[in-house]
Amino acid sequence: MLRVVYHRSTGHFVKNSESGDAQMLKSQTEKGYTMKAKPVILVVDDQPENIELLEAHLVPQGYEVLRAENGEAALQAIGENAVDLVLLDVMMPKLDGFEVCRRIKGDQRLRNIPVVMLTSLSAKEDRIKGIEAGAEDFISKPLDKGEVLARIKMLLKQKELTDNLTNAYDNINRLTKIGENIIKTFDPLNFNFKAEIDGIVGQIIRQKSDMTDQPQIVLVSMLNEKNAYEWYRYKYTLTSVERLEFSEAITLNLPKAEYSRLLFYNEPALEGPTFQSFVERLRGYDITPRNMVAYVSNNLSIFALNYARDVTAYDAAVLNSLVMQTLFLRSLSSQILGTTDAFEYTVKSLARASEVNDEDTGKHVLRVGLYSALLAKKLDKPDSFVDAIRIQALLHDVGKIHIPSSVLKNPDELSAGEWFVMKQHPLLGAKIIGDHPRFDMAKAIAFTHHERWDGTGYPNGLHKENIPLEGRIAAIADIYDAIRNARIYKVAYNHRDTCEILTKGDGRTMPKHFDPVVLDAFTGMRREFEDVYEANND
Repeated sequence: MLRVVYHRSTGHFVKNSESGDAQMLKSQTEKGYTMKAKPVILVVDDQPENIELLEAHLVPQGYEVLRAENGEAALQAIGENAVDLVLLDVMMPKLDGFEVCRRIKGDQRLRNIPVVMLTSLSAKEDRIKGIEAGAEDFISKPLDKGEVLARIKMLLKQKELTDNLTNAYDNINRLTKIGENIIKTFDPLNFNFKAEIDGIVGQIIRQKSDMTDQPQIVLVSMLNEKNAYEWYRYKYTLTSVERLEFSEAITLNLPKAEYSRLLFYNEPALEGPTFQSFVERLRGYDITPRNMVAYVSNNLSIFALNYARDVTAYDAAVLNSLVMQTLFLRSLSSQILGTTDAFEYTVKSLARASEVNDEDTGKHVLRVGLYSALLAKKLDKPDSFVDAIRIQALLHDVGKIHIPSSVLKNPDELSAGEWFVMKQHPLLGAKIIGDHPRFDMAKAIAFTHHERWDGTGYPNGLHKENIPLEGRIAAIADIYDAIRNARIYKVAYNHRDTCEILTKGDGRTMPKHFDPVVLDAFTGMRREFEDVYEANND
């Protein structure tokens, strides 16, 4: 069984192997689901008989009653329980109802809980004092059952609307932060769709019991490269989110749709025939769906199960927003990768054209790109630099397109005039490549790969750091391969002799021609150069 654990501290999922089969998964029961079926009302009164009277009115109406006989007990009860409404007597010893109400409304976690003051006081100043303390309503004693129930029903509805508004605001902030994090870490060239889904689930799944607006379990189904569905279950356990692979697919009895759809259902609907096989299969894994929000499509489906309240269209919209963000990034990544592939193909085509008048088959330019990437990696350059130089170094000799074949294939020593023409190919290459930002590195390499560290190179006699790093790297890559290759005017050298020339010199090629740091990097990876040459010399 595959288990993947998401760590909040790092934001990453880590794979772990786990022995066993579906039976082990089945044995992991869904503990901690606390769907609150009844609104909880805290009744505070120092007269037990008054509490008993209210309890007799409220319990038959489906309310759960908590009792407190003084202000201190009331504050403790409301701090330890999820209370929906407080019926609060005014006249109590020590802490009176006004002070208890002020403390409730002064606590940011509790201030949205409606407080109804039960009072026999009728003076206007007492009601003003209660309003100033934050009370939502007053009921005069002796209590009328019909009035009490009507006021409670109205205030609970008002609290539900307020909670929904607060939750919507919190969710907007959470979605904004998730979106910001996704954008910050988005790497289109290394986009991992499954990892993105992991990250989203790690953000939305319930990690604390009071997160009533987040699902306890998330199921994901995605179509893989073999056109088969992979199913995963996510659940928060202690300190991390676990992703476990289902041993078999789960069927949802919905007609296949060309387009995606959003679904949200509460428990009564889940008991119908549409979800019968789906629910039965989940129960086989000790998952009992009580509500569900889902995004369903032929390629990807996400099921968020068991919110600690009834789900609504708003929950579906939240899930849809997250899925759309991820699918958009996947589409963007695919387009960028397609553009990158086209860019690489264009570069290789132009590089091959640069060899048309030369006797080489085109493998020279390919090898120079591979050598350059090896050196860049050895120099601890970022992956983006390594990838760029691997491709763009292929254009180092593109200017040879304009060099006559009679010069390129001259078996004798070049005349002064021919040598002048040959030395123009860096300038011509830079001109061919042009000024597009995407080709900045290629242009720099084409223009400077014959410059030397000691300033004796061409076309401009640049020296040391005046030569861009990519030019210094390509210089060694180009000369290593040129020495190794047989040309019409020279024999081929083996790897050992080529390294000897580069590191000790032969009069024509000398170590002082190269950046000593880049030359040292070459010296430390001679074997890799030989491997590249042997693998790309057919």
